[in-house]
Amino acid sequence: MTGRGHLRAALTACVLLLTGCVQQAPPAPATLRTTPPPWPAPRDGISYFELAGLPSSRLDDRTGQRLLTLSIRIDGADVPLVPNIGLDLPRALQAPAHTHDTSGTVWLEGAGAGTVTLGQFFTIWGVRFDGRCLGAACGRLSVTADGGPVADPGTLVLSSAGDVQIRLASGG
Repeated sequence: MTGRGHLRAALTACVLLLTGCVQQAPPAPATLRTTPPPWPAPRDGISYFELAGLPSSRLDDRTGQRLLTLSIRIDGADVPLVPNIGLDLPRALQAPAHTHDTSGTVWLEGAGAGTVTLGQFFTIWGVRFDGRCLGAACGRLSVTADGGPVADPGTLVLSSAGDVQIRLASGG
């Protein structure tokens, strides 16, 4: 093969890689962690979207965009949100609720953005959240949305809240 032939073969291989002709590995199954923080975002988000019963959208879908702030404190220590919760980067997909950084901002956009709940958000993060426990910490759980108490935190529709605070005192 000539020098140009090798170059053409290499370019063809690069084009195939960039256009998605390479078979994507199947996603790992979703599991909810019962460990203490920090909790990294799952790499294969699609498994978690499915477990939460949420649709996925392309990463560039900005339909119905809304932002909210979520802060978490366990036993007096802040638990930061991590980047890429609700994103499946290998497949270029997003859940209707996701993060981009550690600022505490949750982005609601794309299919299902108007109906995603706080419980579903923790499912796409891969963290147990059941009204008494968050990850490994179990005890007195308090959730407020825009300063008011939330009676059933798992069913809180995020698009109706602008500022959500979760406080958990374990052992209580």
